[in-house]
Amino acid sequence: MEREKIKKAKRIVVKVGASVLTVSSGSGRNRSLHLDEKWIKNFTAQVAALFKKGHQVIIVSSGAIAAGMGLLGMKNRPKSLPEQQASAALGQGYLMKTYEEFFRKKGFHAAQILLTWEDLREKRRYLNAGNTLHTLLSKKAVPVINENDTVSVDEIKFGDNDKLSALVASLVSADLLIMLTDVDGLYIDDKKTIASVVREINPGIEKLACGTDKECSRGGMKTKLEAAKIAIRSGIDCVIANGREKDVLLKILRGEKTGTLFQANKKKITGKDFYDKAINQVIL
Repeated sequence: MEREKIKKAKRIVVKVGASVLTVSSGSGRNRSLHLDEKWIKNFTAQVAALFKKGHQVIIVSSGAIAAGMGLLGMKNRPKSLPEQQASAALGQGYLMKTYEEFFRKKGFHAAQILLTWEDLREKRRYLNAGNTLHTLLSKKAVPVINENDTVSVDEIKFGDNDKLSALVASLVSADLLIMLTDVDGLYIDDKKTIASVVREINPGIEKLACGTDKECSRGGMKTKLEAAKIAIRSGIDCVIANGREKDVLLKILRGEKTGTLFQANKKKITGKDFYDKAINQVIL
């Protein structure tokens, strides 16, 4: 019963973590990181299937820096900001090329949108971004959003696009936010059992979260809980699930018990109302 509402979700924001859409090959000095095109092919097929069923999907995709690392032959995530931004500048084009290639084969186009936190802080830019997204969806194009890593200094601190995906979900009045990661959901005390449903993010739930030390990722479960808070306070259900699970998006939209569902508050606050009431407190 708790997941029946999900089956009716029309507008969905899906956040894809770098740890999901990249893969490493080789070992030792020969180890390299690159986009997992097989995974992206399957993921885009799921998104296309949802569009054809009448859903609207917006993707918030990490992976630009990781993709750039692969193209530049970097074995470890660069530590300096200029190197990170250079990796992003190269990797973002490759990332979008890959999305477009697979979506086009399914009859859709991928539309790139790069945002900075300044775009969300300033009301006119915030609302203009919303208008662009609504127009793209009306044209059945798939928006693919990423932080503008090449110019955004603060980006490195915010945690793998998790918070950005929640803000986008509120901006477009989404019905559901799905965050795909490399774990099955929120583990409870024994670290072996996944919480199926969370009705309130309280201090006890927050203690279960941790960060990440993965080379291609930022954030971890802690930043995902922060994003889930934004979503559920906006009246948007949120699911954290393993992006490597077969047909995970389709399973979630069928109401199957996949991942951890964070149930939304009853009252929905999105779009302009969300900006007026909450945006500054969320970002600052």
